Amino acid sequence: APYCTTRREVGIFNVGGAGCVTVGKEVFNLGYKEALYIGSGEREVLFSSVDGQQPAKFYFNSTPAHAAYPCRKVTKQDAVVSHMGSLETSNERNINKMIVNQVLPTCQLQMGMTELAPGSVWNTMPAHVHSRRMEAYFYFELPDDQAVYHLMGEPQETRHIWMRGNQAVLSPEWSIHSAAATHNYTFIWGMGGENLDYGDQDFSQITDLK
Repeated sequence: APYCTTRREVGIFNVGGAGCVTVGKEVFNLGYKEALYIGSGEREVLFSSVDGQQPAKFYFNSTPAHAAYPCRKVTKQDAVVSHMGSLETSNERNINKMIVNQVLPTCQLQMGMTELAPGSVWNTMPAHVHSRRMEAYFYFELPDDQAVYHLMGEPQETRHIWMRGNQAVLSPEWSIHSAAATHNYTFIWGMGGENLDYGDQDFSQITDLK
């Protein structure tokens, strides 16, 4: 393909200083924790920082696309926000659904950002799978001397990966995806698959995990 976006859609989050994404003739300014959806189409995509001393840091997911939808900047003010969990169970968090079909049309890509409250460390618990979508997690806002204990695998045979801030992990459709850390943190989740129903999840009871 002549361009990355010829037959692909892209979701981008800025997790650094102020930045700019130029998509063909369109220019989008992205601040910290702001997102951009780029629909498929043959055009050049360029990235830049507003201030080289405080560079932007762009994290993106991309999936094949069967149709072209408009590019759009998305902020937390545009998001569908779900407040879940509690401090008593160490998982109070806001789930910011930003690149989802309740906000804008996409082919298969969905992305959002979950922010854990101070004192909370668990995400996505009870754990679940969704057999028609894979998922990627990108962890950030974690101090350099702290770590994330990321769980994946089948519910009856889980495995773990120790991760640091600014690292990402891929989870296939048959695997759970959950984590706890030694400090509260934020993570960006991205899903690709033919089902755009965010709530299509098969949960596992906490006491059934092995």
